[in-house]
Amino acid sequence: MLFEEGNVSGAFVVRPERRVDERGFFARIHCENELADHKLEGGICQINTGFSPRAGTLRGMHYQSGAHAEVKIMRCVRGSAFDVVVDLRPESPTFKKWFGVELSAESGLMLYAPAGTAHGYLTLSDDTELLYMTNKMYAPDAARGVRFDDPAFGVAWPAAVRVISKPDQSWPSFTA
Repeated sequence: MLFEEGNVSGAFVVRPERRVDERGFFARIHCENELADHKLEGGICQINTGFSPRAGTLRGMHYQSGAHAEVKIMRCVRGSAFDVVVDLRPESPTFKKWFGVELSAESGLMLYAPAGTAHGYLTLSDDTELLYMTNKMYAPDAARGVRFDDPAFGVAWPAAVRVISKPDQSWPSFTA
């Protein structure tokens, strides 16, 4: 796996190294040793999937607070999405900055989001499915969010938001 750090401290684009032959390819998409070599947290304990039938669907910006803050590794397994992390760690040199990357089934790219960042994505094609690997169990009482269009972050979404849940529209503006 190849790791390219983004402009949010601790966020990485992870590129699986494909071994290609006449059968197609084989690639590792998770390795605790390779994460540790880059001083990244692993310990995946939960894998979730999200499916959106329509392009322009936004999910986010979500995070878990306190002791439940989680690392997420996202991979698109069908379609394509613009995946974003926003740094909510006041002690971080990239506090309130965002980083986004297009994930697609074809590219196989993944996004590593460190604990203390909010995560969300906008689907760029119909019938898009993402897989999320997390290092903490979901804790409903610790679930939080920030607005996808909060000017405190200025995320430049590459397409119009056409579908968004009422809860995701209702997150409060960010205050530090």
